[in-house]
Amino acid sequence: MRIRVRYLLVALLVVPLADAALLLWVATNLLSAVQTVALVVLTGLLGMLLVRAEGRHTVRSVQRKLSTGEIPTGELLDGALLIAAGAFLLTPGLVTDALGFVLAVPPTRYPIREALRRFVVVPYVDSRTDGFATGAVWSGGFPGGDGGDGPSADFGPSRSDGGRGAADGGSGPADEEYVDVDFEEVDDDRDR
Repeated sequence: MRIRVRYLLVALLVVPLADAALLLWVATNLLSAVQTVALVVLTGLLGMLLVRAEGRHTVRSVQRKLSTGEIPTGELLDGALLIAAGAFLLTPGLVTDALGFVLAVPPTRYPIREALRRFVVVPYVDSRTDGFATGAVWSGGFPGGDGGDGPSADFGPSRSDGGRGAADGGSGPADEEYVDVDFEEVDDDRDR
């Protein structure tokens, strides 16, 4: 976890430094200082108009999906990416504006959305719901068997001989321990 925090801190320091260095280079080599400031303001305004239009489109898509009873997961991820795009576009600088445009334009936003879904959302949902939300659940036996690493191959008692019976060179059923369980009948009418 500490490694991820370090990467985040490095990114939070590198992006503003890259923004400042690029602005300084553009202002000294390509444009004047006034033109550079005008460029930053213009890219921010155009980006905010783009984010606003994409946001409206995303809200309509969410409403359409909800009206048909579908879950709008892709649209919600688009909304989150558009919020991030708006934050990047409001931050003065050419690097942050470029990041904002990448997140705001649909052809580049969709691959980022799918990567987020695959590597962030699905693993998080699986860990929180033990696989029930995505269907990665055990349908028979017990996961891990009797404390082992994998699923139990047979759905009965675990074997100490590696799953081999007497015919396969194992010790056979005489050496296995079985637990007898007595079930009592329950009268369904007494609960009523």
